[in-house]
Amino acid sequence: MAHEGILYVTMAPKPSLSSARFHDWYNNEHGPLRLRHPSIFRNGFRYRATDLDDTGKGEHEWMAIYDVTDMKELVKEPYTLLRQPPAESQRERDTKAQINISRKFFDLVKDWKSEKWTPLETVKEGQNRVIVQVSFYLKPGGDPAELAKWYTEEHVPMLSKVPGWLRSRRFVSSSIEPKDDIEYMALHEYEPENGLGGPEHKAASATDMTKKIYEMIKARHRRVFGLYYTFGQAPRDLTSLSSPDVPAETSTDGKTKSFPASTGVAFPAIESYITTPDGVEISYRLEGSWDQDAPLILLSNAILTEWGIWDNFVSTFLSKHSNYRILRYNTRGRYAKHGTKPINVDVLAGDIISLLDAVRVPKAALMIGVSLGGCTVLNASISNPQRVARFISCDTASSAVPGNDKAWKERIAIAEKQGATNEAGETIVGSELAELTVRRWFNPESYKKSEFLPVAEKVKGMVERWSLDGFKACVQALWVYDLKDKAAKSDLPCTYLAGEKDGAMPATMEKMSKEYGKSGAQYVVLAGAGHLPMVENEQGFLDEVEKFLKA
Repeated sequence: MAHEGILYVTMAPKPSLSSARFHDWYNNEHGPLRLRHPSIFRNGFRYRATDLDDTGKGEHEWMAIYDVTDMKELVKEPYTLLRQPPAESQRERDTKAQINISRKFFDLVKDWKSEKWTPLETVKEGQNRVIVQVSFYLKPGGDPAELAKWYTEEHVPMLSKVPGWLRSRRFVSSSIEPKDDIEYMALHEYEPENGLGGPEHKAASATDMTKKIYEMIKARHRRVFGLYYTFGQAPRDLTSLSSPDVPAETSTDGKTKSFPASTGVAFPAIESYITTPDGVEISYRLEGSWDQDAPLILLSNAILTEWGIWDNFVSTFLSKHSNYRILRYNTRGRYAKHGTKPINVDVLAGDIISLLDAVRVPKAALMIGVSLGGCTVLNASISNPQRVARFISCDTASSAVPGNDKAWKERIAIAEKQGATNEAGETIVGSELAELTVRRWFNPESYKKSEFLPVAEKVKGMVERWSLDGFKACVQALWVYDLKDKAAKSDLPCTYLAGEKDGAMPATMEKMSKEYGKSGAQYVVLAGAGHLPMVENEQGFLDEVEKFLKA
């Protein structure tokens, strides 16, 4: 039988460890590494002490709490592996050596909640919750049953009358870590504006029953903390990376990289990955403003491209709009491990929502997608209007083009015939289909410009190294879908944008714009551009994005 509980950690960094390095390690490595195991940890939160000027002076400044699904999991793999190499990095070991750490396990005894209580995961960044932590050790002969009775019959009922009270939880030293001296702990949760220290709160500790309980206690410890940071599986803290004191880091598995200010980048950035509910890893890059409340723009790629397709747009946009963050990702299917379920536009839209959830963005300021990314963004936006303020769909269609699968199967056959492989021995799309694809995407006139040739080669390289198995699975999303009815009912601000030289796409998107919502969508054609307008007409694309954000 599962026994719920918490992992409870308090920390006091030594003077040798800078604040920025401490937070970067904790927020971008240590916490996410644990939250990548949802079967063990439901969540994780950091708190900062607010009582250091009085009773808490000299105590640990930082506290972290992880809700655990079953405490027995903390003495088994995979959790125990997190505390040793290679999962435990050299940075982790070096950083821990500069922190006074107290780590405890507690079993949950009882949980009381106000009707106003909402899970901490739903608390928006920048908002607060107050946690009062109280620990007891009983004298020899002290009766745990009397302590439980006091909490249940009197103390918590009286605390529940304190303005701002939200929740109280009782814990006891966990059975997975037997101790001679058992610790009884309670965590009381309050709104930022509360009645702590007021008459209702004082009354809860001034009863005869309370005095009786205190007589059988040999030690009592009380601290007050405020919510500081919510962990997730996705590293996302750009704030600490803005410090010139933080060095670049690469995780032991090579899947997470940081680009702090110390590396000379214009804006701090993190590259990492999330794991979707069906177990697929989606790699992403988050960059821009270090403000965790900064508006976010999400970019979705064309099939057979990578997030690097947006490089020039991102650097130019952020140079003019440094108050934004930008989230890019590689589409499911880029790699050989793409999941077992069929890929369709709903699955791809779900990946966008998973990304927003992982970086704790309740509502994106803008989503932009091109080609497959265009219909993915269209679907994600009109299906989840509460998650985005507006969107731009480029060079795409609101429904599958009849016979589209035949053309794609012919392209797949070209790649299969070449049989190209990467260094890992995985079959990739290869150079033949890459050359044909890029030539079809771009305006022939662009190839006459010497400065464009490196751009075309860069895109060709992206296409060439795509997993062939992933491509064959992902492209099926374009064979059968129809978003016309949902688009017609949407009232989100929308721009449909097409490259002037992208075949029939301008006419297709003009028709889409007239069928969108009650009054239609804004329709834009970019001169001289083909299927990837942000690549061939960077300035025109940037102008349209800026114009739409101001509308």
